Amino acid sequence: QVQLVESGGGLVQPGGSLRLSCAASGRISSIYNMGWYRQAPGKQRELVAVITGGGRTNYATSVKGRFTISRDNAKNTVYLQMNSLKPEDTAVYYCNVDRAPLNDYWGQGTQVTVSS
Repeated sequence: QVQLVESGGGLVQPGGSLRLSCAASGRISSIYNMGWYRQAPGKQRELVAVITGGGRTNYATSVKGRFTISRDNAKNTVYLQMNSLKPEDTAVYYCNVDRAPLNDYWGQGTQVTVSS
């Protein structure tokens, strides 16, 4: 079973930046999409950004133009560069590997708090 380990979360002021990383303990096939989700208190988990093995990306409307997802297939790692952070970006961020129709992989989550 491959494990995903996220890092890079923390406390940042509004307008600041953070870079999240998610490293897999084993090989992630490039046929699988990798993505980031987030869940704020009292809300459902939502998709933030997704990237295909070939590098095509898609973003939630709320983060478009501020967040950038990237992946390094050789390192089995996906990143999320978050700029111009807002208080409403505060959430636990989860890394995901979409292996449909097989079971997805999920990370344990990393807390991002945007506050002055």
